[in-house]
Amino acid sequence: QVQLVESGGGTVQAGASLRLSCTLSGRDFSDYGMGWFRQASGKEREFVAVVSRGGSLTRYGEAVDGRFTISRDNSKNTAWLQMNRLKGEDTAVYYCAADRYGHNSPRSSQYEVWGQGLQVTVSS
Repeated sequence: QVQLVESGGGTVQAGASLRLSCTLSGRDFSDYGMGWFRQASGKEREFVAVVSRGGSLTRYGEAVDGRFTISRDNSKNTAWLQMNRLKGEDTAVYYCAADRYGHNSPRSSQYEVWGQGLQVTVSS
């Protein structure tokens, strides 16, 4: 059974940085494209970033492009989301997700496995 375990959420002040981690177990991590999504209270789930299986391709949502960086280390079965210059509007529950077919897609329907979610709160 494939599982994703996330860590690193919390409360920070505006302008600060935070790094989220996501570790996959149960299957070969390098088989999966890895994405991050977020959902703010009362809003739809939003694409944040995706990294390809080998790590060479990344895509970002417009709201975070230039501030967030997604990366992965296949030897550690882990993907990260480095979030810099955080804003109040980044407050949300953040989810990592795994795509067995490597679509590198911003569409949540392309991801088969989801983490439990992490609360990130940015105070101003």
